[in-house]
Amino acid sequence: MPLTDLPLEELRSHRPSVREPEDFDAFWADTIAQARAAAEQTGAHPVTVPADTPVTGLVIEDLTFPGFAADPVRAWVTRPAGASSGPDDARLPVVVEFLGYNGGRGRPGERVAWALAGYVHVVMDTRGQGSGWGGGDTPDPHGAGPHIGGWMTSGIDRPEDHHYRRVYTDAVRLVDAVRTLPGVDPDRIALTGGSQGGGIAIAAAALVQAHVGPIVAVLPDVAFLCDWEHGALVAVSDPYQELVRYLAVHRDAAETVWTTASYLDGVNFAARIDAPALFSVALMDEVVPPRTTFAAYNALASTDRQIEVYPYNGHEGGGFRHWERQVAFLRERDGRR
Repeated sequence: MPLTDLPLEELRSHRPSVREPEDFDAFWADTIAQARAAAEQTGAHPVTVPADTPVTGLVIEDLTFPGFAADPVRAWVTRPAGASSGPDDARLPVVVEFLGYNGGRGRPGERVAWALAGYVHVVMDTRGQGSGWGGGDTPDPHGAGPHIGGWMTSGIDRPEDHHYRRVYTDAVRLVDAVRTLPGVDPDRIALTGGSQGGGIAIAAAALVQAHVGPIVAVLPDVAFLCDWEHGALVAVSDPYQELVRYLAVHRDAAETVWTTASYLDGVNFAARIDAPALFSVALMDEVVPPRTTFAAYNALASTDRQIEVYPYNGHEGGGFRHWERQVAFLRERDGRR
């Protein structure tokens, strides 16, 4: 298939105009504060139990933590054997991973690469999703108005109601929970994910830096959820096309849709990230137009940033080869050379 977007030379300097609400920071500060207050009021706190798995070469735990509105959200915590707890000098760095569209956390032991590389690996279940692949265990108990199947238009009438407000909040609350786990180094937490997971990682990185503390790196892979308005104009497949189909029916709702999207757009979050960042992009990606990923990358406040370009790949990106690149990047920055 041919290149799906602008020439690489133009992508490297692509900085589109993306709407940014005046109350963007206040909106998210209130959202995170409300989630924490809900957990305090209900007495909800993170709980880990041993996972039911035949895997014996790693330590795998089933984590439930209070997310948005203190809703219970699930995650797997996978550690190198013998690293479940220890003195301060034995604490391990952490990689928190977010999942792609309609994916769930799956079975314990499905994702072990980061733990085998010496990290505590935490993978968050995405509320309401997980029936397209992987299998999810976290419901989303909050309703929304009329929307196209999927999550792009779920709650699109108001940013307060949108699905991704809850998901991004879950991501921040997961980092709150991870920092309290035994055997982890709270000062060496990295965030990663592919596609939707990459977009969540970008949002979480900005929000964690603002409301939790520093992170060691953010590693978004073929990141979705960036520059929503232009993504809908150039993407040739879902999920961006969900927005197009919605607006084809709700012909007078464009201003409302793009205003809501501006509170959730990865470009606005990226501009608030100054942590080390390694992005990836695939130039033959029909799902995530490369210009949308570059829009977020070029908006970063980070001075320590890199983007790996895969000219002949689609949405699969760099695959395991890129994961190796991520490990090398992270080890250069977390003291595990």
